[in-house]
Amino acid sequence: MQAAPVRATAIPSFTTALRAVESLLMSSGQRTARRNAWTSVLEDRRRAKDRVETQRVLDRTVAPRP
Repeated sequence: MQAAPVRATAIPSFTTALRAVESLLMSSGQRTARRNAWTSVLEDRRRAKDRVETQRVLDRTVAPRP
């Protein structure tokens, strides 16, 4: 006698669960605005990181004047 095959059900990721709740609670315009705002935050962080790195490179390459 063989045992019945067991099917694994994938557990949704935390992000997927949050998006599902978000879709129930917010209108599509609010979702779009929230995602756009978050994208802007991430882009600002990336630019700030780039500025810091550029400043470090400039500080290392510019010789101090006597």
